[in-house]
Amino acid sequence: MADTRPLLFFDSGVGGLSVLAPARALLPGAPLVYAADSAGFPYGTRSESEIAARVPALLGRLAERYKPRLIVIACNTASTIALPHVRAALDVPIVGTVPAIKPAAEASRTRVIGVLGTQATVRQPYVDDLTARFAADCTVLRHGSAELVELAETKLRGEEADPARYRAVLDGLFEQAAGDRIDVIVNACTHFPLVEAELAAAAPHPVCFVDGGPGIARRIAHLTQGQDWPDSPSPGIAVFTAQPDPALAPALAGYGLDRIETL
Repeated sequence: MADTRPLLFFDSGVGGLSVLAPARALLPGAPLVYAADSAGFPYGTRSESEIAARVPALLGRLAERYKPRLIVIACNTASTIALPHVRAALDVPIVGTVPAIKPAAEASRTRVIGVLGTQATVRQPYVDDLTARFAADCTVLRHGSAELVELAETKLRGEEADPARYRAVLDGLFEQAAGDRIDVIVNACTHFPLVEAELAAAAPHPVCFVDGGPGIARRIAHLTQGQDWPDSPSPGIAVFTAQPDPALAPALAGYGLDRIETL
C-alpha cells in the first residue's frame, strides 16, 4: 500500500509557496499540505516570545490532523526563532529555513551582499553566525521590510502594485554605505522570491537574487529517500488559521493546492 502521508509546509502567509514549488518539482508524487497562519500574519512584526510559543502549538495541531511524514517551516522568521522549540515538541522530521548567506558569498564578486528579510529575521544572532561562518570576507548589509511581505501577498491575490514601492524597499539596502557595490541579494524571507521579478526591475543595477528554496527541496528529497509515494499525486490542501481570501484560490491551484480548509 502506498504511503499517503503528506509533506507539510508551514508559513505565516503565502511566502512558503516559494519553498513548496521546488520541492513539488523534485518530488512530483508527494502529497502536499500547505498551512498558513493567516490569523497570526505577519510574523515579522511579532515578538520573539510570541512566535516561540505560537508556532510549536500550531504545528502540533496540524501534525495531529494531517499526520505528515515531514514538516518544513517555510518561514525564515519562524525558523530562526522557533525551530528548536518545534523539534523538542514534535516527533516528526523538521526542516527549517535559514538565510542563504553561504551561496550568496560563493556567488559574490564584489564581496558586498545584501540581506533582505523581515525585521525579526535580519536582527537575529543566527544571521551573525551565518555571516561569520560563510561570509567573513564580505560586507553584509541588512534591511528589514514588512511592506515587501504585504506586496507578495498582494501579488498572489492578482493585484498590481506601484513599482515605486519596490524601489523604496531596495533603497534600504542600496543607500547604506557600500550599498552601491551590492551584487547579490539574499531573499531572507520566503515571501520575497514571489516578487523577485519586481525587485530585479526596481534595482538600480543588475544583481543576483538567491534564496533557500532549491536547497530545502534537496534536503527534503534526502530525508525521504527510499520512502514510498502514491502512484499519482493527490490534490494538495491549503489550510488557513483564519478565513482565507477567495482571491487566493487561483494562485493556490497553480501550486497544486486545489482544496482549501481552515484549522
